[in-house]
Amino acid sequence: MKNANNTLYWKISATLLLLLVVLGIGYVSISGYIANRYYQESVQRVHAGLAKHATDHVKPLIKGKIQEASIKDYMHSAMVMNPIAELYLLDPSGNIMTHAAPFGKVISEKVDLTPIKTFINAKEKPFIIGDDPRHPGTCKIFSAAPIIEDDELKGYVYIILQSEEQEAASAGILGSYMLKLGTNLFFMALIGALVIGLLAIWFLTRRLRNIIQQVQRFKEGDYEARICKEDRRDFPVLADTYNGMADTIVANINELKSVENLRRELIANVSHDLRTPLAIVQGYVETLLIKEDNISKEDRKKYLETSMSSLGRLQKLIAQLFEYSKLEAKQVEPNKEPFFMSELAQDVAAKYQILAQEKGIKIHLEEKENLPLVFADVGLVERVIQNLMDNALNHTPRGGEVIIDLGLINNQVEIKIKDTGTGIPEEEQSHIFERYRQASRTGQQAKGAGLGLAIVQKILELHDTTIEVKSKLNEGTAFMFQLPAYSQT
Repeated sequence: MKNANNTLYWKISATLLLLLVVLGIGYVSISGYIANRYYQESVQRVHAGLAKHATDHVKPLIKGKIQEASIKDYMHSAMVMNPIAELYLLDPSGNIMTHAAPFGKVISEKVDLTPIKTFINAKEKPFIIGDDPRHPGTCKIFSAAPIIEDDELKGYVYIILQSEEQEAASAGILGSYMLKLGTNLFFMALIGALVIGLLAIWFLTRRLRNIIQQVQRFKEGDYEARICKEDRRDFPVLADTYNGMADTIVANINELKSVENLRRELIANVSHDLRTPLAIVQGYVETLLIKEDNISKEDRKKYLETSMSSLGRLQKLIAQLFEYSKLEAKQVEPNKEPFFMSELAQDVAAKYQILAQEKGIKIHLEEKENLPLVFADVGLVERVIQNLMDNALNHTPRGGEVIIDLGLINNQVEIKIKDTGTGIPEEEQSHIFERYRQASRTGQQAKGAGLGLAIVQKILELHDTTIEVKSKLNEGTAFMFQLPAYSQT
């Protein structure tokens, strides 16, 4: 974890270094450009009147004729004083009539007059560049003045203030300047910014290091490790995600522990429930084998009936275990269809009438008129009602009654199974649907592994509904659930 933290730190540091290098190069380039522009503008301002001075002291044109000798004498004197200049004599259309530039170097035959006219007409000479006849497509600073003879424009004196030779020298000087600037300023600023940046990154990532420590603690088994509010400020999403994940993991661990406890409880309950009927069957079968010749027909029948009853109980328990396992593994898919709940309730009540009569319990069916169809799995819903009826008959004393009540609430058919048993203690009502958990009925002993109500809950979950219980001691218990009414639209 520490190595991962260092890797992140150095990745951020490398990114910062690259960013500073790019910014430094950009800074030096912009500084060089500005310095060069400043130099050109200063040269142009200083020598802006050079062309006007030439027209005042030399007559480049006399009656339309070029005064070559005068121009060369002037340029010779000017070049001695200012070797950076190149002089061109233009006609009114911008065509080059003659020049004082190295022979064979002038390529263009015409100069654009637009910047020249702008320069001449400006009261304060602006920074402006014009065509360079020696390098077509490039522009340089210049000085310009009109040639007026007899109040008529005869042409222009056009002086390039940055000759090719001077530009080459300036480029060398500029390169040297850029090198010095980069050496003395850029690298000092880069080193300073890098040191400050590394310290800033270290300071800003300290909360991340604290978060990593908490994660490491959790990994090592400290399930109480959480990211505190102070460390959460810089990484709120990460902190909330980690804390939520840690809470979920702890809850899952607790649930697994609970499942393990329930598994042990199941093994104990199932072992007990399986042992009892098996012991009964084994005992009577051994008796029949030992007393094969001395047992009466009545006793033989009694032993066999008791064995069959115990085998039936064993078969029912095993069936419940398989049924609940399939429901818990989500291997059961409900086959929903519309049907009348009243018809199903009547069939179930009729099946339990004989058993209820043997126990001295009355079964009543109460239903609201014109109940709509419900949309559910008929077989699974029947299994729910059967389990609830078994539960009610097992815990209702002789002389009591069990009521199947059908009603309509908010466009849903409500099924309620009520009994007049001894009730369930209030503190146990919230646990009766848990796997393998049984509530203790007053004055009665628990029967079976307690899977009946758990199966009921699982089946109703498949129908996206829940079951509720209401019970009072010595008054009875009522289980109720709702199924959606069938709509043909």
